[in-house]
Amino acid sequence: MRVLGIDPGTAITGFSVLEKKGQGYEVITYGQITTDNKKSKNQRLLEIFQNISYLIEKYQPDEMAIEKLFFNKNITTAMSVSEARGVLIVSAMKNGLKVAEYTPLQVKQSVTGYGRASKKDVQHWIVNILNLEETPKPDDVADAIAIAICHINACG
Repeated sequence: MRVLGIDPGTAITGFSVLEKKGQGYEVITYGQITTDNKKSKNQRLLEIFQNISYLIEKYQPDEMAIEKLFFNKNITTAMSVSEARGVLIVSAMKNGLKVAEYTPLQVKQSVTGYGRASKKDVQHWIVNILNLEETPKPDDVADAIAIAICHINACG
């Protein structure tokens, strides 16, 4: 099973493509989609759609796992992330992918065994689990990898 993990955002969308290999994982790719804040919101959303559609076509994942919206005090940020999530989900569905959604607590629990783990703890575990030489940056990319691991673990 090949999974596209997504940490949604308008400025930065983290992505990863992992494949389940026996009891482990193979890292296919990971990175970020960034948009220019000088462009209109609609142009930025279109860029996210185009970039994720390209990644889906290139890497041919079977499923997409995306972080559920974590509402914080900033309603403007929450709305922006919601719009990016919508674009990402539409792209996945348009390309025939099944979409699974996970809360930050579920992701942390799956990767570290503790639902209240810190970002640093999650990053430590993904480096160890995937045998990476360094922690993927920025945090959005590491989160996308953790989301993909969570989905693979949830699917058994």
